[in-house]
Amino acid sequence: MTREEKSQVIEDLTAELANNANIYLTDISGLNAGTTSDLRRAAFKANVKMAVVKNTLLEKAMEASDREFGELPTVLKGNTSVMYSETGNVPAKLIKTFRKKSEKPLLKGAFIEEAVYIGDEQLDMLVDIKSKEELIGEIVTLLQSPAKNVISALKSGGGTIAGIIKTLSEKEG
Repeated sequence: MTREEKSQVIEDLTAELANNANIYLTDISGLNAGTTSDLRRAAFKANVKMAVVKNTLLEKAMEASDREFGELPTVLKGNTSVMYSETGNVPAKLIKTFRKKSEKPLLKGAFIEEAVYIGDEQLDMLVDIKSKEELIGEIVTLLQSPAKNVISALKSGGGTIAGIIKTLSEKEG
């Protein structure tokens, strides 16, 4: 690979790092061609972009990035594949599901919404991370509950202030 080609790869990787808030580094070494193909197919179906990268070039891309990757560059040893996803927990779920029939991929580390996770033992925690959409849904549900109580009190309180206060105080007790 020429110096110009390496520079182009680093530039492309730096752009990918900038455009993705959720980045997983995995080890898929030892998977045969068929299993690797199955993993790529599963990743595609889950809307996870996957690419094998050269560690030195990825490390240079991380250095060139505006983001702080913390200890993540320290896991760049051996075979490294990168998974990019719009949703933080989707690659973790993909890995966990895939490992029911294969011992790999192993999670080396992840960068999820500015937080760094190191090591395969983090996989279960990453599976449980809620996406922004899931959190917003839960917050909206929590906020709707008191509003529903007030509306219900308005309807059952007969429209008078005293009736509404009485109905709301009964609901609290």
